[in-house]
Amino acid sequence: MRGFGLGAKLRELFTRPLRDESFYEELEDALVEADLGGKVASALVERLREQVRSERVRTREDALALLRLELAGTIKTAVPAIRRGSLNVIMVLGVNGVGKTTTIAKLADHYRRVVGIPEVMLAAADTFRAAAIEQLRAWTQRLNLELVASHTGADAAAVAYDAWQAARARGRDYVIIDTAGRLHTKDNLMEELAKIRRVLQKHDPAAPRHSWLVIDGSLGSNSIEQARVFHESFGLTGLVVTKLDGTSRGGAIVGIWRELKLPIYFVGLGEAAEDLQPFSVDHYVRAVFGLGDGPD
Repeated sequence: MRGFGLGAKLRELFTRPLRDESFYEELEDALVEADLGGKVASALVERLREQVRSERVRTREDALALLRLELAGTIKTAVPAIRRGSLNVIMVLGVNGVGKTTTIAKLADHYRRVVGIPEVMLAAADTFRAAAIEQLRAWTQRLNLELVASHTGADAAAVAYDAWQAARARGRDYVIIDTAGRLHTKDNLMEELAKIRRVLQKHDPAAPRHSWLVIDGSLGSNSIEQARVFHESFGLTGLVVTKLDGTSRGGAIVGIWRELKLPIYFVGLGEAAEDLQPFSVDHYVRAVFGLGDGPD
C-alpha cells in the first residue's frame, strides 16, 4: 500500500526534540490534516507525551513505533466469509463517482485471480445510468467476466434476479450486483435497494449475504456521512475504500471504523484491476506513516 503523504511531515517533525511542546502541537495538527480525526489525533499525541515523560520512549524510532502500534489498535479488520458450494450474493452500493462500477469488476477479477473462484456472475442493476451499464460491460469484456444486463430504465430488481437465477443454474459461487447511487433522491434509492433485497429473498432467504458500500477515500471525513446514511437506511456488512492512491487523507479509514464499526474489506490504490487489494491494518498503518511495505 502506497504512502498517504504524512510520512514527509513526520520525518520533519521527528528531527526535533521529543520534549519540545510545540512538537506535540504540530504533530496533532498533522494527524488531523490526514483525517485521522480530532479525537484519535489527540489520543495518539497524549499517549506519546505520557510515554516520553515517563522515559519509556526516548528515541525517534521508539516514538514512531508507539504511534504505529496505537493507531493499529484503533482499527479491526476481517476477511469476508466465502461459502463454497452455495451462492454468495454481494450487493455493492455507493453514490455516483466513487468508482463503484469499476470496483465491482475488480472484485470479480480478484476472486478469480487471487482466491481461485473461476467464475463470478455480475449484474448491471444500475439501470438508471446507461453509462454504468456500458462501463460494466466494457470491464467484463476486458477481463472476460460473465454479465447479466438489460436496457436503461429496466427494473433493477428484475436484473438482479435474472443474474441470481443464471448464477444458480450455472453453478457459480458468487454474483456481484451493481446498484444505483442517487443519494440526492435518497428515499427512491433506498426503496429500489429494498426491492432488490425483497425479490432475492423470495428465492433465497439468506440473500444478499453481503451488502458492501464503496466510498471515495479522497473525500476524507466527508465519506463518513455517506456511509452513515446507507448503513442506517439499508444495513451494511462491509466497506470498500477507493481512490487512496495519491491522497494524504487516508486517515479517514480510522474515523469510518470508529463511527460505524464496519469491516473494511478492500482498498483501491489505482486504475488497474490488481490495484484493488484486501485491506491490511499493518500495511495501512505503514502507509499512513510513509513507510511503505518493506522493513523500517
